[in-house]
Amino acid sequence: MDEKMMIIDPHVHMSSRTTDDYEAMAAAGVVAIIEPSFWLGQPRTQVGSFQDYYSSLVGWEPFRASQFGIKHYCTIGLNSKEANNEALAEQVIELLPLYVHKENVVAIGEIGYDDQTPAEDKFFRMQLEMAKELDMTVQVHTPHRDKRAGTIKSMEVCLEHGLDPANVIIDHNNEETVKDVLDRGFIAAFTIYPKTKMGNERMVEVVRKYGSSNIIVDSSADWGVSDPLAVPKTASLMLKRGISIEDVRKTCYQNALDAFSKNGKMKEAHWLQPDSINQSQLFNDNSVLRGQTPRIDEDQIT
Repeated sequence: MDEKMMIIDPHVHMSSRTTDDYEAMAAAGVVAIIEPSFWLGQPRTQVGSFQDYYSSLVGWEPFRASQFGIKHYCTIGLNSKEANNEALAEQVIELLPLYVHKENVVAIGEIGYDDQTPAEDKFFRMQLEMAKELDMTVQVHTPHRDKRAGTIKSMEVCLEHGLDPANVIIDHNNEETVKDVLDRGFIAAFTIYPKTKMGNERMVEVVRKYGSSNIIVDSSADWGVSDPLAVPKTASLMLKRGISIEDVRKTCYQNALDAFSKNGKMKEAHWLQPDSINQSQLFNDNSVLRGQTPRIDEDQIT
């Protein structure tokens, strides 16, 4: 792959990844990431757990990413899987306005459907109204079961609430859903997993068939079997398989930048004119190091 190619991973759950992943991503050309609000893998039992998690997405995690030269953004929302505890979900909805205006929050998300229950529908709609009121981009999680019907329903609900499809990223697409999403004017994002969902071989063929307009590649790497290097690996494979470098740049960089920068918080200047790295810095008296010699760029040495 062109060594100068910059990569954005617009869906990666770095709270569940290690500093080794940040180092590897930076070395592979990843300059910016977006971390959507996610679930723990087990149910949260109280609103304070959400509050601490959201705080980490706007505090500790951006600091941790910066220590490896990566700009961190996030999306804030009540995940569809966690909407089914209605009493707790009501409290979380009240909490969201405290976070959606933070400097690295670029969208409401990831929200949508999991089992497509009435509770999920209720809180999906509430958050769409919040996004509409604040004129924010929306990042939609489409269900893994009954995928096509759930994806179509997600888009219909967005339209029902008056959202502009060009301001809605529909994620977790596959070959079954991509045409429906693109035909309706929404942005189609694809999560690339090593074994399940979309693999990078399949992603190459999607771009070959549908082109690069309104298509985004991401990793959705999390605490499960997943790959934080899925986007640069897919970009490299696209080039090897004859996809034009322009189409690769659009699907692995530019389209994500265009989609998530609309509220002015995500700016290319953040990594074209980056802050120097100084790993001797602390966040709440903590560093990313464990006795290692910190990297301190020359202009940070006093």
